[in-house]
Amino acid sequence: MAGKGMERAKGKLKEVAGKVTGNKRLETEGKTDQLKAKAREAGEAVRDRVKGIRDSLDRDK
Repeated sequence: MAGKGMERAKGKLKEVAGKVTGNKRLETEGKTDQLKAKAREAGEAVRDRVKGIRDSLDRDK
């Protein structure tokens, strides 16, 4: 799996390349890649929080 910021950077690069070349499809694909990376990062953050809560509740038993 790519580093945390690599997917966003790849998307930004595609977006900029699309803007420079006038390729709307590439620009849109870049924006989509960035949104997917952001959603994945948010999901990972939620998973980590839930794990932390679960771990803290397990210690209380």
